[in-house]
Amino acid sequence: MPTGRLFVITGPSGVGKGTLIRRLRERMPGLELSVSATTRPPRPGEVNGVDYHFTSDEEFDRLAREGRLLEHATYSGHRYGTPRSEVEPRLAEGRSVVLEIEVQGARQVRQAMPEAIQVFIAPPSPEALRERLQGRGTDRPEEIERRLAVAEEELAARREFGHVVVNDELDRATDELVELVREIAPDADVVPEADRG
Repeated sequence: MPTGRLFVITGPSGVGKGTLIRRLRERMPGLELSVSATTRPPRPGEVNGVDYHFTSDEEFDRLAREGRLLEHATYSGHRYGTPRSEVEPRLAEGRSVVLEIEVQGARQVRQAMPEAIQVFIAPPSPEALRERLQGRGTDRPEEIERRLAVAEEELAARREFGHVVVNDELDRATDELVELVREIAPDADVVPEADRG
């Protein structure tokens, strides 16, 4: 059985990674989403085990200490990580998986799994990123400023990534991302038989 492919989607906060991944998975239903662990509290409407695995600092420490995280990083005062259990068994079963993670985490995945396909989502401009973060309405002004300061460093990292998709127009960026994934993992177009009805 062929091994599945791992797609790492990264880019600064507010660039639209989540929206692009949601649209990608609508068009490629066989592509599975890895759910990250985090120590941040849930936002309204978020569901444990669906949006994130919400954990305590102690539990997160234990996962990291035991080597059960593929990557982990601290971002805006909270910790985020990818449980190996979300990725490795699926790849071994021939399923392709997508990760939505920050740049620090993407670098760690590159070290651990150099065969992973790394895609950087870039905004059309830093100003557009500021507008998106403010328009989201989920963060306080000081949190937006902190995210923008981190974004400046992250934007400088785009040349480290094998693929860059500029999210200037959502339909166009989605098409580009779908084309990239389809070229590398054409089987992600279909839901595995075991998961049907």
